[in-house]
Amino acid sequence: MAMRGIRGATLLTADDATEMSEAVVELLAEMMQRNDLTSDDLVSILFTATPDLHCAFPAAAARQLGLADVPLICAQEIDVDGAVERGIRVLAHVETDRSRAQIQHVYLRGAEVLRQDLAQ
Repeated sequence: MAMRGIRGATLLTADDATEMSEAVVELLAEMMQRNDLTSDDLVSILFTATPDLHCAFPAAAARQLGLADVPLICAQEIDVDGAVERGIRVLAHVETDRSRAQIQHVYLRGAEVLRQDLAQ
């Protein structure tokens, strides 16, 4: 079994804790479903949020999926002129038998613009 990185991102319409929670749960659930993962396959998850998000920690929302024993950490995305607003990015480290080419990265709620080469 190999360790792989799975990318994902989502955009919010407002700096709102409820919307953040819903979007993060949706994103992680989709990442896990598309890549046939269970919580036991997750090694760790890194979340970044754009500087305009202050309402909540994305990692707190991830706990709703029962990820109590998965290391999670949040960081602020660098503030680049012209970057998307209200964005949450995810890098999940997972154990899987899939090759890098078989990994499905997930971009939702308009975040497809970030990586049109990866978004499905």
